[in-house]
Amino acid sequence: MILIADSGSTKTDWVLVNDNGQIQQRLTTAGINPYHQTDEEIESSLAPLLSEGSSRASELPLQWERGRLFFYGSGCTPEQSPRIQALLMKNLKSLLECEVYSDLLGAARAVCGKGRGIACILGTGANSCLYDGERIVQNTPALGYILGDEGSGAVLGRRLLNALYKGRLPQHLREAFEQETSLTMGDVIERVYRQPMANRFLASLSPFVASHLDNPELRNMVIDHFREFLRHNIVPYNAPQLPVGFVGSMAFHYQEELREAAHSEGFVLGDVMKSPIDGLLRYHFPNS
Repeated sequence: MILIADSGSTKTDWVLVNDNGQIQQRLTTAGINPYHQTDEEIESSLAPLLSEGSSRASELPLQWERGRLFFYGSGCTPEQSPRIQALLMKNLKSLLECEVYSDLLGAARAVCGKGRGIACILGTGANSCLYDGERIVQNTPALGYILGDEGSGAVLGRRLLNALYKGRLPQHLREAFEQETSLTMGDVIERVYRQPMANRFLASLSPFVASHLDNPELRNMVIDHFREFLRHNIVPYNAPQLPVGFVGSMAFHYQEELREAAHSEGFVLGDVMKSPIDGLLRYHFPNS
């Protein structure tokens, strides 16, 4: 049996398949990021995979014979991958072997397969790479939501709040925001500066944006958000002829705005997936 996982800052998608590539089970658990979580927090995120950590039979992927795990994760750099590998082997005792890769390589394998292309992640955070069909050959540093992460949900949330409270969006949108989210400016300051996981909070504001895209100023802000991502992160690859594929909730839910931004910047949009997990299944089981 083989377990494939794709983990971002917000959630982890797991899929269990047999040796013929037939799906046996799917599961979504909390996100894992070694840069933001302690060992104990990561182990807590793995609890739903264990029989003693779950109350529902549908949440037991370890009802399986010993097998192999391919884990693609946010923050799984060469420095952090051994730590994640050790935690997975310790907690998921059915594993015979565990391979840990970055979520960016997972995105590239999902949208490009074994061909050349540019792969991007647009979710809570953002990242991109130039991929030669086997490995990542160039990466524009994402730098996180404070210094970079253009195109991400966290930065979109930051831009939304900045525009609302500095008067660059209509007053009725600010009123709608505070009514629909039950947040005041004081609450926002508290969540961003005094509570953990500010990036997740900022990204959680994306549904408000999506539900108000009929407002032209807000929609233009989203398009500019993606154009900025393309200019700052994709132009440096100097490969305008290659398709640009995307995975992540931001890319998936704002496909129309993303397509318009790509067209404006002279790029060809490739595959767009909410989650790379099905693309990874095709990569690992091309004949299934």
